[in-house]
Amino acid sequence: MMRLEHLNLVVRDLSKTLAFYQAVFPHWQVRGGGKSTWHGVERNWVHFGDDFQYLTFNDDGNEDNRDLSGHQVGLAHFGYVTDDLDGVIERLAKIGLDIDKLGANDEYRRSVYFIDPDGYEVEFVEYLSDIPTLRNRYD
Repeated sequence: MMRLEHLNLVVRDLSKTLAFYQAVFPHWQVRGGGKSTWHGVERNWVHFGDDFQYLTFNDDGNEDNRDLSGHQVGLAHFGYVTDDLDGVIERLAKIGLDIDKLGANDEYRRSVYFIDPDGYEVEFVEYLSDIPTLRNRYD
């Protein structure tokens, strides 16, 4: 078996980034953190997650993220499955964030996209069926 354990993201402001992801994952916590140097630049870092998966945030970001409407090489978005999409939307609204764009909305799944404080696009999807052929339709 293989699974994704973590993503390592470069950010500008740890507190703003943590506020976003704490709203999304209220059951996660800061697992650890510290200071390091990356190619001559000092930075703070934290691991935010649970016992099985996490996000690493490094606060040495000094430029804008890629233009999400452009065609530059880089991360387009990453996605999380939730069984409570409305809860995610409500928690992010409480910290002042609106849905950036709507995704799928049919009888088998719903999804929305938000932009985090550093310009990463994050998709949240709620599947409304346990049948893989219905959840993963491409028509």
